[in-house]
Amino acid sequence: MRIAQVSPLYESVPPRYYGGTERVVSYLTEELVRQGHDVTLFASGDSVTRAKLIPPCRRSLRLDKRCWDHLVHHVIMLEKVFSMADRFDIIHFHLDYLHFPFCRRYPVPSITTLHGRLDIPDLVPLFKEFPEIPVVSISHAQRIPLRWLNWQGTVYHGLPGDLFTFREKPGKYLAFIGRISPEKRVDRAIRIARRAGMELKIAAKVDPADRHYYEEVIKPMLKGPYIDFIGEIGEHEKDEFLGNAYALIFLIDWPEPFGLVMIEAMACGTPIVAYRRGSVPEIIDDGVTGFVVESMDEALKAVENISSISRRRCREVFEKRFTAERMAQDYLSIYRRIIKAREDTLEIKKAVP
Repeated sequence: MRIAQVSPLYESVPPRYYGGTERVVSYLTEELVRQGHDVTLFASGDSVTRAKLIPPCRRSLRLDKRCWDHLVHHVIMLEKVFSMADRFDIIHFHLDYLHFPFCRRYPVPSITTLHGRLDIPDLVPLFKEFPEIPVVSISHAQRIPLRWLNWQGTVYHGLPGDLFTFREKPGKYLAFIGRISPEKRVDRAIRIARRAGMELKIAAKVDPADRHYYEEVIKPMLKGPYIDFIGEIGEHEKDEFLGNAYALIFLIDWPEPFGLVMIEAMACGTPIVAYRRGSVPEIIDDGVTGFVVESMDEALKAVENISSISRRRCREVFEKRFTAERMAQDYLSIYRRIIKAREDTLEIKKAVP
């Protein structure tokens, strides 16, 4: 199958540091190539892939200090994509909605994975304007605000099976990884670590938009015992960071669409303590791969009982539910259905006098 993957340009594919969407695009692209498909990846020029790379910009936009207008490079990319549209059996977009007007005017089979939160009022008139666009969710919970979209399926993210090392022996610290932002609630993780009397290692980036929150709320909490703020880490550092942890703390306060770090932890055998928000109950098997909680007291009790979770079972669940191979197969099924529907439509049009 001739497949185009269209990635955001903010991070490389895969990202050097933080970047969930671009990381998933990388895993999917490489698995499709491994399975023998002809894949073209539209991504920043510093991306690394076995697919054919078409770069609209020299490097990822977040790390390019000379880039002032991110939108420019995405518009250039869309021009490149649609100028080549007839070369592909299907185009898979990971850009939210920027390409919707093009899709309406270029009748090439396409699918869009929505990677972000959908509980934003501004999205309602947008999707009402483009009700025909076929979309994929990354969890069932993600769909709740916009159940009426043209959903083609839910595909959970997946990781390469050999990306993370299973470690049967638990470490001695709690781990937090992600962004420093109000909805990620690293403050809760800090409080739980102190209540449990355990070290918390925080591997997180601080975006400019969250700098004030970090300085005013989080930075003062980093002083004192038990807290080790590491900062942003890269892919090559995640394996050791998560694998050597006692548990991952994921006490979020927002409708998380998926939460890639949860399956990264599972791949290492590390159990999770997470708030019941968004996709969390779909990803974590409560009492099997971690604990799903609804209060700080429950979170503390979960940390105290984490030794009851089998690290080997965490890895087994990952291998069954969250591999890149399974993710690619799920997407291929959707691709084939979209392509066939397009072919059937064309046949009907030909038959009508």
